[in-house]
Amino acid sequence: MSTTRAYLSLGSNVEPERHIRAAIDALRARFGDVVVSPVYRVPAVGFDGPDFLNAAAIIDSDLDPFALVRWLQDLERDNGRIRGHVKFSDRTLDVDLVYFGDLVLETPELQLPRPELRHAFVLRPLADIAPAFVDPVRQVTLSDLWSAHAEHGAHLDIVAL
Repeated sequence: MSTTRAYLSLGSNVEPERHIRAAIDALRARFGDVVVSPVYRVPAVGFDGPDFLNAAAIIDSDLDPFALVRWLQDLERDNGRIRGHVKFSDRTLDVDLVYFGDLVLETPELQLPRPELRHAFVLRPLADIAPAFVDPVRQVTLSDLWSAHAEHGAHLDIVAL
């Protein structure tokens, strides 16, 4: 069975410790070994709300990218996520596919690499666990992308789960 390395972003600001732990446990149960970044406490972006906990994970997926996104959306829903029309709001769990190997894709359903990579709360945890990964569009490593980011060097609290 062939697999593709998938790079995920995880976030929650509703009972975040419980939901991030549940997501990691579910990923391990389905995909086996999971590389998990430090978990960072980050202020809500785009709305007033409780701080988020954000992390990144790497899995080896036997699913195609569309099936993986559906699986991740089921995981979100199983953890109480309700998708609405409001883009920036409280979330029990948000798990996004940021990279799927070196696949570059632009469809109505899925864009890879994911554009949220521009946010420090997505980029920093990924750079922590995959610093040498080369972004297939920008052709630079995640470490270099993070070093050039406007928030590089800013302090973020790390939360132990």
